Amino acid sequence: MKASVNWLRDYVDITLPPAEVARRLTLAGHEVGAMEVIGGSWDNIVIGRITEINPHPDADRLTLVTLDLGGEQPTVVCGAANLRVGDTVPFAYVGAQLIDGHSGKLERLKSAKIRGVVSSGMVCSEKELGISDSHEGIMILPAEAPLGKPLADYLGDVVFDFEITPNRPDCLSVIGIAREVAALTGQTVTLPEVSYAETTPAIDEQISIEIIDPDLCPRYCATLITGVKIAESPPWMQQRLLACGQRPINNIVDITNYVMLEYGQPLHAFDYRLVRGKKIIVRRAAEGEIFTTLDGIERKLSHNMLVIADAEGSVALAGIMGGSNSEVAEDTTAILLEGANFNPACIHYTGGSLGLSSEARYRFERGIRPELAPLAVRRATQLIAELGGGEVAEGMMDVYPGQQEQQPILLSKGKVTRVLGIEFSLEQIVSTLSSLGFACQPTDVADEVRVTAPYWRSDISQAVDLVEEVARIIGYDQIPTTLLAEALPSHDPDPIVTLKERAGNYLVGGGFEEVITFSLSSQETLLKLRPESKALETPPLMLKNALTVEQECLRPSLRPNLLAVLEANRRHEAGSIRLFEQGKVYLRQSGDLTDEREMVGCLMSAPRKEKSWSGGSGTLDFFDAKGMAEGLLGRLGVEASYERSKDESLHPSRQAAIVV
Repeated sequence: MKASVNWLRDYVDITLPPAEVARRLTLAGHEVGAMEVIGGSWDNIVIGRITEINPHPDADRLTLVTLDLGGEQPTVVCGAANLRVGDTVPFAYVGAQLIDGHSGKLERLKSAKIRGVVSSGMVCSEKELGISDSHEGIMILPAEAPLGKPLADYLGDVVFDFEITPNRPDCLSVIGIAREVAALTGQTVTLPEVSYAETTPAIDEQISIEIIDPDLCPRYCATLITGVKIAESPPWMQQRLLACGQRPINNIVDITNYVMLEYGQPLHAFDYRLVRGKKIIVRRAAEGEIFTTLDGIERKLSHNMLVIADAEGSVALAGIMGGSNSEVAEDTTAILLEGANFNPACIHYTGGSLGLSSEARYRFERGIRPELAPLAVRRATQLIAELGGGEVAEGMMDVYPGQQEQQPILLSKGKVTRVLGIEFSLEQIVSTLSSLGFACQPTDVADEVRVTAPYWRSDISQAVDLVEEVARIIGYDQIPTTLLAEALPSHDPDPIVTLKERAGNYLVGGGFEEVITFSLSSQETLLKLRPESKALETPPLMLKNALTVEQECLRPSLRPNLLAVLEANRRHEAGSIRLFEQGKVYLRQSGDLTDEREMVGCLMSAPRKEKSWSGGSGTLDFFDAKGMAEGLLGRLGVEASYERSKDESLHPSRQAAIVV
């Protein structure tokens, strides 16, 4: 999420240096990953107005442009075709640093003779200034830009690039960041004043809206604006969009993107004439339904995806991307403006299944609040009426089947003290929460308040969340570091853990490598240890909802998994292999009882020692395994004897049971 300081100043008074603002926001949990200074290299670049444009005496495609810089009137050579007398433009003196169009690096401007005419300076494009990649023409500034003023003072800005955590979708907006800045600096937030005239017939006479799946769409709002003229958005809006990483397209699309960045609520504009049946239906997609998105790609949908449809078919993938069959074009004159709220899990599934990412999806996945939809729709409607020349229909469609009341939370002074380890007065607590938009009401209990979170704070659900807010705004660095009141209790080592460590150390010293395998297995794997056509003597403990057939039961022995590791190593032509594993096995007892046992299993394979010129290596046998077991038990101080055993999964004459 990017936000510029100049844009933030529309809503909150910022007097601190940008670096200090970034520091405070970072300490409050909104990490500023980067700061971009716009205009930091704009020395010797000022604002000028074109007074004359004359043809170059020796070049058909060049012109001589005379400017008024508020006193000086230089003439420079220019090749751009978009200039008109009266345009206000950036002018760079000789010595200014500009982006070179070929190398992309900052270069100092030098005086040059171009086809016989000396040009000491130049008018600049957005690319040369480093504002955007646009180099199709000279950058045109607003007519009211003050002549002769340094461009850095007029357009200079600092852009913060935030790493917003998933639990704070409210801060995926400039207003959300402004609220945080206000709370951290003791200021108040001033929201945009929204008003517009409603001069055409009521919207409910011109469009109907039906939500078939309210669990996936709790709220859907819409306004209708007619008589719209599609054109470029004003320079100030384009500059803010560019600073925040958005590419300007046209006034309508730019307004929806601008309000999304401003409020954090994604919007979508439909060409009203292309909405068939003048009806909007929010429904699940039909299984296998084919839909072409704005990027021109046909996509196959499933029933778990949500679409916005008209009377004949889908016109948008809800919360992700619009359709090519209803997009705003150059000849569009009527706009149906949508602002809705969608289920985050549904948006995540749809976007992930189709491989579609968008700014809208990014916000809806994080769970923005339904209360935002009408606010953003009204704001965008106001801007479209002002900048697009449209007339607004009376009223706003607002279908809200998923309305929920915000539940208050009780918070006591004692709770804050217990969690943070520092005592704040109740007045400090209330003041801090109020600065963030929380409503605090006293209760009948001393030093306790009833707190209601503002609609935009979907992350607040319990008292400890409120304690975190107090700590964030007052400052974690204000919480003093204190020693523990008492010494830490002595640690009594677990005898089982100690025994396992001693066994592991001995085996590692003997050349064994420890492996850790899953405690799950399968009946098929266990049957491989049995003689031909013999079933398991005791069935293993089965999982009710196994994820895979290979992990359908709890292992009754370490042997199957150790042998599987041996098999995998042999496939890679491993040489001498010595493995061991320590872990639990799970044995069935009578009824529903289970016997969990700590076991150690060892495996040796391949020659006793590597082959050499001095003689053969010999092969490992029963007595090697017995010697290893005797050494391990001796190291652990365990006396053992060996008895004949009858395990059908082992060699009939090369097995023994260890008796302790």
